[in-house]
Amino acid sequence: MKLSARNQFKGKIIDIQEGAVNGIVKIDICGGNVMSATISMNAIRELGLKVGGEAYAVVKATSVMVGVDE
Repeated sequence: MKLSARNQFKGKIIDIQEGAVNGIVKIDICGGNVMSATISMNAIRELGLKVGGEAYAVVKATSVMVGVDE
């Protein structure tokens, strides 16, 4: 599979929080850095995602916001 997104981080699935429609998948991408994504439960099942398995966190963003405390 080839993607246009350049920010691709391979890691280990450390948690899946299942909901009625969506789930939150957490991926440790190295050194304790964790990325999470909310995806449909159908996608979780179709991709065969399991805690301990490997997956890619793929980021494709057109903008990034930065904030600071007041």
